[in-house]
Amino acid sequence: SRMAFVIAEPCVGNKDASCTQECPVDCIYEGEDQYFINPDECISCGICATVCPFEAIFDEAELPEEWRSYIDKAREFFA
Repeated sequence: SRMAFVIAEPCVGNKDASCTQECPVDCIYEGEDQYFINPDECISCGICATVCPFEAIFDEAELPEEWRSYIDKAREFFA
């Protein structure tokens, strides 16, 4: 399944909760070192990406190559 939005490296160690407060479907979960977006619950509205102060949230299609591993990291978190 496609990941609509992916939270990448800028979130690690920062974990600002703006995204969780603004998400209309509560699909963002706190992991040990970062937040994760549940792809099965996300409605692809993009609000989280606009409010993240670290610019850590990307549409999967726009995720920088060096952070592609965060797709697998998120999938493993929800596995």
